[in-house]
Amino acid sequence: MADDAGSSNNNRKPLRSSAWFGHYDKDGFIHRSWMRNQGLPDHVFDGRPVIGICQTFSEFTPCNAHFRKLAEHVKRGVWEMGGFPLEFPVFSTGETNLRPTAMLYRNLAAMDVEEAIRANPIDGVVLLTGCDKTTPSLLMGAASCDIPAIVVSGGPMLNGRYQDRTIGSGTAVWQFDADVKAGVMSLQQFMEAEAAQSRSAGHCMTMGTASTMNSMAEALGTSLTGCAAIPAVDARRYVIAHMSGRRIVEMVHEDLRISKILTREAFLNAVRVNGAIGGSTNAVIHLLALAGRTGVDFTLKDWDEFGRDVPTLVDLMPSGRFLMEDFYYAGGIPAVTRALGENGMLFKDAPTVTGKTMWENVQAAANWNPEVIRPWDNALVKQGGITVLKGNLAPDGAVLKPSAATPELMQHRGRAVVFETIEHYKARVDDPDLDIDETCIMVLKNCGPKGYPGMAEVGNLALPQKVLKKGVRDMVRISDARMSGTAYGTVVLHTAPEAAAGGPLALVQDGDMIELDVANRRLHLDVPEAELAERRKRWSPPEPAMKGGYQELYVRHVMQADKGADLDFLVGCRGHAVPRDSH
Repeated sequence: MADDAGSSNNNRKPLRSSAWFGHYDKDGFIHRSWMRNQGLPDHVFDGRPVIGICQTFSEFTPCNAHFRKLAEHVKRGVWEMGGFPLEFPVFSTGETNLRPTAMLYRNLAAMDVEEAIRANPIDGVVLLTGCDKTTPSLLMGAASCDIPAIVVSGGPMLNGRYQDRTIGSGTAVWQFDADVKAGVMSLQQFMEAEAAQSRSAGHCMTMGTASTMNSMAEALGTSLTGCAAIPAVDARRYVIAHMSGRRIVEMVHEDLRISKILTREAFLNAVRVNGAIGGSTNAVIHLLALAGRTGVDFTLKDWDEFGRDVPTLVDLMPSGRFLMEDFYYAGGIPAVTRALGENGMLFKDAPTVTGKTMWENVQAAANWNPEVIRPWDNALVKQGGITVLKGNLAPDGAVLKPSAATPELMQHRGRAVVFETIEHYKARVDDPDLDIDETCIMVLKNCGPKGYPGMAEVGNLALPQKVLKKGVRDMVRISDARMSGTAYGTVVLHTAPEAAAGGPLALVQDGDMIELDVANRRLHLDVPEAELAERRKRWSPPEPAMKGGYQELYVRHVMQADKGADLDFLVGCRGHAVPRDSH
């Protein structure tokens, strides 16, 4: 019992779990007795830290389907250090199967995580992350409780292999789909590539959102050094899970809560790491939401101010040639972070879950392959990062990923071809009578947080078939949607305010001229203000896709993309005070 804990604990702050397991009364009896039906001995209730293992395993989430085994290795480390590990399930936001989009459920999963941590006898938590939204949702939920927390990601798949060439998950899909429509790849070949792309356990092995967000977890200092890039099937993935289990027990004794890690400097480090790795635009929205939970002063402006001059060093799909397996062998996030530090682009004293500073963790990291992790003076893109655009079409901002865009399109003026919804796009895009060519700008509306709902990854619109047949593979595209981190192109995303909220995007019509000027951070709709005012009088918001239930709650309370698309009532930290007794 907690009351009988050894003298080594006498000077320590009482653990949360002692409110459940540390009393010789009716409530203590209830809490301990029912736990004993799992075959637990007396000594696990002796006051040791209870470590929750936040489990996002689901067979509907293929990226996380190996997490039962991963959790067992975490438990070994917890037991070794005198902790008491207990798994608990939370909503698993599987990117590939959830409709209308996993992003709709990120906030729901974060609520699940937060309430599960607060309601249970948990002193510290290990967050098992992998698939895209599992990483931000678990970090957001843990941050709203502010207990010691450490991220253990499940790791990327092995490189895809098709017809003796390397292919990347997601990125290959967009390429192959365009090739089929252009008539240069057969449907049979397209189908054969399915099994060749996803050939081992793990998440996407491109620098998609899963790889990006687990890299962000490391860049923020919330996971052990080197965790992000280890392939899922590499034995070292299970070693780092084991070591994370050991470390979380120490963190509980040190009271190293997540708020001590998630400082402003940590977020700015993450911005720069994201630029250096060619990370997903989805990192923008997730880190903004996470900062909202912590109360850290971190805004969309910081993404541009601190990220615009960061060179993209990692030559990895979709921006480059290689994949996460190659990145790990080359040195992974530690090698990239060291390069940033050596070139004045790292807040070196940022604390991390290791108990050391970020610079102490990475100052000896090696780059074993300068083709994969390029030298500073031979960057893939000299100014990578995330570009934040503003103008009368995006008063609150929009984003673009330069490392995945076509340089010749970064300054472009074109005629708008407008799609009111994703269904309108699908019905219209391949119509041979559609008046469109490669100089036009494709505009998609009503796919933002409220409009879809959930802000789906439909912003990287496939080009019209008649344009693809010319050999063209990129056009300027603008929407209030997101883009898959595995995708590429000159795609303007996250336009805020969104169309469904009455943003200027709602007013764009076929034939309007739009100017994109990335160098000057400008996105301009060339229509007189008087005309826009007349259009606004005729505009009415779209009907919600569903009334009642979580979707209505979401649409009523979701904030815009520039605020991270969190629910307004979830902003801030509600702490980890022990709730009142249940009996």
